[in-house]
Amino acid sequence: MLRSYNEEKTLSNEGQRKQFRVLIADDDQSTRILLTHFLKKMGYITIEAIDGEECVSILEKEKIDILLLDISMPKKDGFGVMSYLKDNDRSMPVIMITASHDIPQTVKCIKMGAYEYLTKPLDVDRLEIVLRNAITESELHSKVSQLKKELKSKEIFRNIIGESSSIKHATEQALSVMETDLNVLIIGESGTGKELFAQAIHEGSKRKKGPFISVNCAAISHELAESLLFGHAKGSFTGANSDHEGFFEQADMGTLFLDEIGDMNADIQAKVLRAIQEKKIRRVGEKNERSIDFRVISATHWDFTAAFNSNSFRDDLYYRLEEYPLYLPPLRERQEDVPLLAKHFLEEFCRANNLKQLSFTPEAIEEMMEYQWPGNVRELKNAIQRTAISCKNSTEITSILRHRGGHPGKNDKIFAPDDTPGKIDTTSKQEKILRLEEIERHAIEEAYKACEGNPTKTAQVLGIGRATLYRKLKKFGLN
Repeated sequence: MLRSYNEEKTLSNEGQRKQFRVLIADDDQSTRILLTHFLKKMGYITIEAIDGEECVSILEKEKIDILLLDISMPKKDGFGVMSYLKDNDRSMPVIMITASHDIPQTVKCIKMGAYEYLTKPLDVDRLEIVLRNAITESELHSKVSQLKKELKSKEIFRNIIGESSSIKHATEQALSVMETDLNVLIIGESGTGKELFAQAIHEGSKRKKGPFISVNCAAISHELAESLLFGHAKGSFTGANSDHEGFFEQADMGTLFLDEIGDMNADIQAKVLRAIQEKKIRRVGEKNERSIDFRVISATHWDFTAAFNSNSFRDDLYYRLEEYPLYLPPLRERQEDVPLLAKHFLEEFCRANNLKQLSFTPEAIEEMMEYQWPGNVRELKNAIQRTAISCKNSTEITSILRHRGGHPGKNDKIFAPDDTPGKIDTTSKQEKILRLEEIERHAIEEAYKACEGNPTKTAQVLGIGRATLYRKLKKFGLN
């Protein structure tokens, strides 16, 4: 036994270094004491659970490398715990602890995925061997889990296009919170993909088999808000011809996505707060409450400071929604993603509409990267789709900004009903182009002088890339 202990002591140092955590789930106190004593000598970190429910609770909150699991436990037996692991795709070595007369049940657990079993009274030498092998198994499970996580990430975020550090950070944050039940507040400008991220978090959560109910809070009228959110009973008001299930009930066992939460009417906010806190709702016209199980993901483009000061939005509701904030960057902060997004949208649109395959010229890519895209990804997608439709005689797109839509800028021409683009003669077009070129030349010349000929500073002042600046300098003879 001394030799065996010394051998294990070497393993113990490795175990301590790698921080192996063993969960002992057994309702027998003497067994837990014995196992804890030997495992700590071997260098493991031990955690104890007195029944199956506590075991599952610990597994949901803690990182566990090896599970020592008794079959016969109160509240939830070994089969229940094994079912939990299978249903939640949890992978770890499970060593069953069983009495000799429970061997048939143990075999059943092995078929459910258990790694090995130990019979009572426990044989310490056998325990050493099984744990040593379980460590190797645990490391293999960790590698497999990491690969699964990477594959899961690619699948879940298949609609999120980008390689920039800012979008990668956002996806990493989403990954870290999706398997929890924390309420998530997604913050970002219009068009940044807030609903896409909400859907991805739902798909990666334990609620993925449940519904994803999306609610546009800005589109809910004050008069109908309570009925739409919480439902109503038949005859509760004029026009209530049947029972109606509200959005909260529809999201039972799933996710409720409250888009543009900042636009929610102030009068309904208190009831929404209570529903989120208590996980209970009462339909309009009913006396009894209904218990529901849901997670809330909300989204906003608001700065809530002014809303708090004006009392138009409850700060207690905000902090309940913001258990985990997730910031989505605007497109101007991830310009390196513009070519990837543009190529994706162009190929997707041409394929879906049986159009000839198009491509962008380098000048078009540069133009897109220099533009600020105030409408973000949505504006870029719309501009590309309009451009693709307008390409009749070429397979190359040289510019998309003239198709970007949105609000006209101060230099854009707004046409009256009888003043269509087709009615402008060639002479007018030429005069307009000459005037714009002169304005551009003057702006570049003045900026170049103000920056004392420093090209980097000049490009920054003008809001263009250095390559574009050099091309413009050469074009206007300002070298």
